[in-house]
Amino acid sequence: MRLLLKLRSPFGSSLSIASLSLQRFSSTLTYVAEDKKAEASESFVHPSAIVHPNAVIGRGVSIGPFCTVGSSARLGNGCELYPGSHISGNSELGEHCVLMTGAVVGDDFPGHTVIGCNNIIGHHAVVGIKCQDLKYKSGDECFLDIGDNNDIREHTSIHRSSMSSDRTVIGDNNLIMGSCHIAHDCKIGNNNIFANNTLLAGHVVVEDYVHTAGAIVIHQFCSVGSFSFIGGGSVVSQDVPKYVMVAGERAELRGLNLEGLRRRGFTVTEINSLRMAYRKIFMPIDAKSNGFEERLAEVEQHEDLSRIPAVCSMVRSIRDSLEESRRGICKFRHWSGS
Repeated sequence: MRLLLKLRSPFGSSLSIASLSLQRFSSTLTYVAEDKKAEASESFVHPSAIVHPNAVIGRGVSIGPFCTVGSSARLGNGCELYPGSHISGNSELGEHCVLMTGAVVGDDFPGHTVIGCNNIIGHHAVVGIKCQDLKYKSGDECFLDIGDNNDIREHTSIHRSSMSSDRTVIGDNNLIMGSCHIAHDCKIGNNNIFANNTLLAGHVVVEDYVHTAGAIVIHQFCSVGSFSFIGGGSVVSQDVPKYVMVAGERAELRGLNLEGLRRRGFTVTEINSLRMAYRKIFMPIDAKSNGFEERLAEVEQHEDLSRIPAVCSMVRSIRDSLEESRRGICKFRHWSGS
């Protein structure tokens, strides 16, 4: 009798069945989640790809048709190698890097290439190979370090250092457009934009937030200051101070990079102070009244301008370029306006 009442109970049996169903459903969800997690952690290697057994391959890596991965290569989690891309030598990719079709990273010469996370190496770009410096001695180690979040577009070439005591360095968040060249021992900062066919010779230093227009050439050992702009078709054979624009077949100063400064959040006070300092240094009313050194000193000692960090930074950039070991600054015309 008790058994019959228990079976007929409208709540007890229903709750038991519902509880059992929920338990089974929960178990099913757990199995599905684990299967997807396992699937995501597995790497895919196309049958036509050649991957050396000693290569270190992270989780979730995808290696497409006709790719090659060398014995000392290391690929971080989530990397993608599109068809016909190659990584060789002592080369390392951080997580979630992408090699587009035909991209080449590294070579078998001594040294190493280290690339950070979330970088894209464009179609047929060549990154981390031996330099084009005749002073390079066979057998010397050479190095390239690239940071995170860089977009390196098609047909770009970036070379390793020319000697073991130096290295080519590229920072973070740079856009390097098609057919650019960055030679041995260059030092590139962060958040720069190099338009197509920007060509950097060896040992060039480019600081942060620099913008180049297309088809420019920068002479070896030159330095380009932060927040500067280089006009299209320019040949830069001397240093570019911070915050300025240069242009010309032999690049000359053409004023401040006002639009770039505004876009990067410089205040009205900072911009006006930079304009006043630029005029005092490069646009004297009477060119015979004071020499260049005196005009620089006048800005450094100015009661108001000397308190503006941006002005001090610009003056410091100019003074550094005038040191004996440097190439001096780009020429300027007294009529250049800002």
